Amino acid sequence: MTTISPRTPRPVDHLVLPTADLDTARRRLETLGFTVAPAGVHPFGTENACVFFSDDTFLEPLAIAQRETCEIEARNGNVFVARDQAYRFRNGQEGFSALVMGTQDANADNDAFVQSGISAGRMLEFSRGFKTPDGAEGVAGFRLAFAADLRAPDAFFFTCERVNPPKVDRSALQTHRNGAVGLREIVLSEVNPTDFQYPLQELVNQRDVNAHSFGMDIRAANANITVLTPAGLRSFLGVDAPENERGLRLQAFVVGVRDLAAVETLLANNNISTEKRGSRLIVHKAPGQGAAIVFEAA
Repeated sequence: MTTISPRTPRPVDHLVLPTADLDTARRRLETLGFTVAPAGVHPFGTENACVFFSDDTFLEPLAIAQRETCEIEARNGNVFVARDQAYRFRNGQEGFSALVMGTQDANADNDAFVQSGISAGRMLEFSRGFKTPDGAEGVAGFRLAFAADLRAPDAFFFTCERVNPPKVDRSALQTHRNGAVGLREIVLSEVNPTDFQYPLQELVNQRDVNAHSFGMDIRAANANITVLTPAGLRSFLGVDAPENERGLRLQAFVVGVRDLAAVETLLANNNISTEKRGSRLIVHKAPGQGAAIVFEAA
């Protein structure tokens, strides 16, 4: 009898959130109670201002710093920049474009993506400067392996290997007024979620799938990856998605917090509109916030 060896699921590493400008994103996220890191500049024309969590995941609001550099890089085969440009062309300057998984070996991931038919192009390796609020500096290195599905032009995926991570204390950046501790769930939409079961299984490196009447769930090492039908998305989160538009779309993410009631008070004091659904508090999209953010007790 043939035995199929179990897979080790990859963890969610971070989420890419395109934005028109970092200042708007920073103001919005700080109003929601997040601590936002100083801006980081990529060598290929984009820049970010990240939100780091204590569970080692993070959000990456991403803006265009040097448009001409981005265009050159995209023409030269930089998948990260090319996919960002395509997303902005199709969806505008604000959104949620990429789900990123953590890895210890991006080269092996790239080989696996090629073999399984989901590779989105050649790998990317780069480094950039990093600074903490107290002025400590370091250089962060990254190695990326890309995956995508031609049926889903508005979402892309990659694994991220952190190469020689900087020896700096991030505790101040990981402490948030809203008590956020990490990512709990990533929510996508699609008319028929199981049509995308195979590429997501390969991305997460997880065979087990929980299919249900509103979609399917795949468990990563540290969070759920959930794909909902438009009806499921509307029912669970109050988010609208077109009933007849095919392809995966990244719609929302769930953040675990220490005290949900305290978050509700904080947001009310900051004049942020929220929607309560069960034990979750939902903040819908706004300028500088390209996806719905769902808070729940950690």
